[in-house]
Amino acid sequence: MLKWLLRAALALVLAVVVVGIWKRDDISRLMAVNTLFDEKRIVANFSSMDALFFNTALPRGNGPVTDLSQGPAATLPASVPKWIADRTVTSLLVLKDGAVVHESYHQGTDADDLRISWSVAKSFLSALMGQVIADGAIGSLDDPVTQYAPVLKGSAYDGATIRNVLQMSSGVTFDEDYLDFNSDINKMGRILALGGSMDGFAAGLTERFTPPGDQWKYVSIDTHVLGMVIRGATGRTIPDLMTEKLIDPLGLESDPVYVTDGNGVAFVLGGLNLTTRDYARFALMIANGGVWQGQQIVPADWITVSTQPSARTAPGKIGYGYQWWIPVGASRGEFIARGIYGQYIYFDLARSIVIVSTAADRKFREPGVSDQNIALFREIAAAL
Repeated sequence: MLKWLLRAALALVLAVVVVGIWKRDDISRLMAVNTLFDEKRIVANFSSMDALFFNTALPRGNGPVTDLSQGPAATLPASVPKWIADRTVTSLLVLKDGAVVHESYHQGTDADDLRISWSVAKSFLSALMGQVIADGAIGSLDDPVTQYAPVLKGSAYDGATIRNVLQMSSGVTFDEDYLDFNSDINKMGRILALGGSMDGFAAGLTERFTPPGDQWKYVSIDTHVLGMVIRGATGRTIPDLMTEKLIDPLGLESDPVYVTDGNGVAFVLGGLNLTTRDYARFALMIANGGVWQGQQIVPADWITVSTQPSARTAPGKIGYGYQWWIPVGASRGEFIARGIYGQYIYFDLARSIVIVSTAADRKFREPGVSDQNIALFREIAAAL
């Protein structure tokens, strides 16, 4: 009897070892998800997403790197160093009149790091949507998303329009609590880690809290649906399209990287990775009305309309356009791209200011933090 028990135990141990070897990569990615935001790992993790998740590179092309001109060094407000420390800022780049007037790196990072965009990627996808519409691949923003992504028929997205998802007004029930292990956003993270399908995840959502277009609520999976629409309309992948239409023309320093699911589908709602200076190149193109090096990259009218507060956000609260944020009390030409844990691209077009800031701020959800960040950017802009 003892002999049989020992044999069974040995067989079980061998089975565990075999499964561990077979699923080693999946286990590693799952562990990466579960420790991604740990205090001692978060800074390094945010600079090495390509080592943690499925990913694909977006070749920058063979053209020359577009120069970022250097302006006179700015004297930043006295409040900036404390803000950098308090918010665990990893990089800060300030441009005035298209020239770099401040550039600094913190927490052991440097200029070559590919920093995770998180939801700043949504604004990149908005620019791509404007290009695809200008090309005629999409007839109208009021077309239903199922026209281009038929797999969504019968899901909570059946009946939603492209405009609804652009404005985060799909009405789809989606729990975006990053601190809840069982929230939809964290389930989605585990799908990425284990090589599942983001399309299948979106198509599997069946509940709405309100009809499409009735109410604004920030739902990150809406952006994935936009990606599905673009892919369906063009018959091309997002990395392929973005490489041709945005990355190659911008003359970036490094190949960006997109986190993907197990099917190679880009994590468009938050998976871009660029250097801080390359985020700045994209930002300057947007600030110039879509023009870069004398070429119209993104339609100017699309940038104008997408950065206006058109969604039905609550009165007196931050506004939302087509995957862009508009701060409370915004002056004309003031808007932001924003991602969790302190990723920002801030625009003040009236002052010709662009600010790129990356961070690993584990306290980003604390009350008042977002408002403090906007106030700091405004203080910098006013001082220049």
